[in-house]
Amino acid sequence: MGSALPIGDPAPADGLLPADLPVDAAAPFSVYLHVPFCRVRCGYCDFNTYTATELRGARQDQYADTLLREIGLARAVLDAAHGRRAASTVFFGGGTPTLLPPGDLARMLAGVRDAFGIAEGAEVTVEANPDTVTDAVVDELAAAGVTRLSVGMQSSVPHVLAALDRTHDPANVRTAVRAARRAGLDVSVDLIYGAPGESLEDWRSSVTTAVALEPDHISAYALIIEEGTKLARQIRRGEVPAPDDDLQADMYELADAALAEAGFDWYEVSNWARGERHRSRHNLAYWRGHDWWGFGPGAHSHIVGLRWWNVKHPAAYAQRLAAGTSPAAGRERPDAVARTLESVLLRTRIREGMPLVELDAAHRDAVAGLIADGLVSGADAVRGRIVLTVKGRLLADAVVRALTD
Repeated sequence: MGSALPIGDPAPADGLLPADLPVDAAAPFSVYLHVPFCRVRCGYCDFNTYTATELRGARQDQYADTLLREIGLARAVLDAAHGRRAASTVFFGGGTPTLLPPGDLARMLAGVRDAFGIAEGAEVTVEANPDTVTDAVVDELAAAGVTRLSVGMQSSVPHVLAALDRTHDPANVRTAVRAARRAGLDVSVDLIYGAPGESLEDWRSSVTTAVALEPDHISAYALIIEEGTKLARQIRRGEVPAPDDDLQADMYELADAALAEAGFDWYEVSNWARGERHRSRHNLAYWRGHDWWGFGPGAHSHIVGLRWWNVKHPAAYAQRLAAGTSPAAGRERPDAVARTLESVLLRTRIREGMPLVELDAAHRDAVAGLIADGLVSGADAVRGRIVLTVKGRLLADAVVRALTD
């Protein structure tokens, strides 16, 4: 049911921001709406999600109303800080947002529009399980203002889906993509590589199938084994093998080459798009350190360096909001060292890279060695930016250590 929340300072019951926080009402602002419900818990997942038997007092049919209370609180908090502004991106994530009726998602989006406004041309994304997408669902979402559907494909190979505990019908991925296209939405598909028993040819088949769907955007994430998950326990007991780092590296290189040949440009370590206008602007907001408010149980928020996170369980979340208090469980204001580490960690992951001038002299000197090792692009470094090569993307953590230790 999700990894543990961070340890931070107590969050005030009224949710108000510190008086000295330099909130800028002209800065970009994004909204994340967490829908924590799933029909089945996937064995690899440690997101803050719940099946019907785990809700213990929370109700899916009341969730939209509960979340709208947090939106009202957020409006008051940002008004008090003179920081309310229109959302440039909105993202429904989970969990499986499309387990809720599309009318509930539409009401939540309307709540964002009423509280903050939604900027002209904003990107509004809904994540979807392929089995929950129909023409009627997509039409209602599009009418509400959704512009983009992100389809959880993960793999096209049945035994790989089974290893991940994914229960959707692979044929429904194409159905979902077609429905989104008919409604005029942009389409992204998500893939995962490195599942137990997945071969390089299995992965090639999934990438080929994803490209054939002709989406605007493809995400491909290496399977990471998270403590506390079913898959971690299976590996610990020797029932299935752990991911092979060398095989995952081969899979990444295969995907990068195949996607480039198909006309997709990488713009973040795990993300490729057909041109700049199809990049996920919402995820770029995270990587660039913009402001965002995360709504829902366990959701995290960030305003000008201040971070906070909500209580995890939907029942506790609903109880706090019903009592008129903030659902925030804690918050922190990282110091300069932590902010620098985070900036390097996030900004080196994206294609635009990080300006060299933002590093101190000692760490700028380390860049020459990274170029010699083939991890950082020499041509981009000459132009004043740190941009990872393909090899560097595979060893991104090593690059971050070199630039921060």
